[in-house]
Amino acid sequence: MSFLGFGRPQPTSEEKIASVQAEMKLLAEMHNRLTRACAKKCVPNDYREGELNKGESVCLDRCAAKFFDVHMKVSELLQQESQQKGGGAFGFGG
Repeated sequence: MSFLGFGRPQPTSEEKIASVQAEMKLLAEMHNRLTRACAKKCVPNDYREGELNKGESVCLDRCAAKFFDVHMKVSELLQQESQQKGGGAFGFGG
């Protein structure tokens, strides 16, 4: 129930839990996409060493930074579009 009956009603505990679970699922999916994309780009299929070399490490670092940068820009654009259409914020990534 909202304060003094104004605004939107507060979500129930079940709704809060469902929202957190959905956000965790999105984060896990994003992590998996990042891992697959950057590993495919930066780490060769034939492992020669037990550890990443400097070139692979730098590549992975740059790849992850670009991935997050693009993710944030897309999230901001989607959030702006949603607000222009009268919807609320996504509550994720921004």
